[in-house]
Amino acid sequence: MNNAAKRNPVVTLSLITAACLIGDSMLYIVLPTHWKEAGLNSLWEVGILLSVNRLVRIPLNPLVGWIYKKISIRTGFVFATIVALLTTLSYGFVQGFLPLLMIRCTWGLAWTFLRLGAYFTIIDCSDDSNRGHFMGRYNGLYRLGSLFGMLIGGVIADHYGLQNTAFVFGLLTLSSVPFAFFYIPTSKNYENQIDIKTNNSSIIWKDTDILWALAAGTFVAMIYQGMFTSTLSHLIEVHNSSTVYIGALAIGAASLGGILQALRWSWEPWLAPWIGKKSDEKNGRYFILVATLGLASLLFSLIPFQFPVLLWIVILIGIQITATFLTTIADALASDVAVKSSSKMKVMTTYSLLIDFGAAVGPIFGYLLSEYIGIYSAYWYAALLLAILAFKYSFLLIQVISPNNILKKKE
Repeated sequence: MNNAAKRNPVVTLSLITAACLIGDSMLYIVLPTHWKEAGLNSLWEVGILLSVNRLVRIPLNPLVGWIYKKISIRTGFVFATIVALLTTLSYGFVQGFLPLLMIRCTWGLAWTFLRLGAYFTIIDCSDDSNRGHFMGRYNGLYRLGSLFGMLIGGVIADHYGLQNTAFVFGLLTLSSVPFAFFYIPTSKNYENQIDIKTNNSSIIWKDTDILWALAAGTFVAMIYQGMFTSTLSHLIEVHNSSTVYIGALAIGAASLGGILQALRWSWEPWLAPWIGKKSDEKNGRYFILVATLGLASLLFSLIPFQFPVLLWIVILIGIQITATFLTTIADALASDVAVKSSSKMKVMTTYSLLIDFGAAVGPIFGYLLSEYIGIYSAYWYAALLLAILAFKYSFLLIQVISPNNILKKKE
């Protein structure tokens, strides 16, 4: 199968996932300001509703991984798109904390089907020459749903209310259902070549390459998806004030945080595939990983210092760029070790579980340190963790490019 034919399922899965994600992404922008319209009584209920979908995915990953042994990727995606459609519509027509809590947990199940199905497909239709590119393309394209949901959702909700917003986004999600039915392949190449021949759970814990790949994914998710995303607006407010002045322009800390978050989703569709493709080149994966980890560690360590506002914002944008790089490389690295293992499904299911765990504990990690030590301490610890990963993978890079290893490959 040529490269273009292999890529088509990845693009299809990515765009379907984007359409399913817009309702969830909209909620992160709309619910904090329209929570009374949703029948909630306090802001702490908003916090729980926006985090419970991640927490519930931790135990759901092994269950969904097991289900995928019994069903095709198409079946899993059709189920997930229908659930995404129903949950998106429910955000506007269901009120009250407990009903919305159940809906958010249900969305967590749908997302688990979407992500694991995509991971398994990418592993199955890629090889060492394009795995990073495919992972980057998937990450970049599905985040179009986040970009659209966050940018457009707030505008529609402010003018027409939460109910109308949920209805419009529900129609957009509905458009993905036929694509899941008719455009996701059902041939054996995509649903049954996933390795299910081993039940040896200890395989993961005996392989140091797998363990370090899992650790990299967990720490990247904890630092970027969890801690950095959740504390960014608070960090801007503490470091500057509730209003940031850039020349004659005054902008609120929350607004600036939202703009910086949206910037990442705007460049991911082209930057993530590009860096993934670069990482597929000879020795590219480890080289880019080590260089980016080192740069990210430096940028995080610079955050506490008092730079001019524009330069400090550039540092934050740099961190967002390293987030795109590291998320793509970590996913590709996990896929690499999964392919080499005796149980691809088990490795990727564990990886998915751990990045959900990292994303869930990241905000807790950030705000606990902020409360008891100070907001900057979270960023110092993030810099330290990233430096440790860079140190570890620098040794692997040296081994890969060492003359002895090159001679062995030639022999």
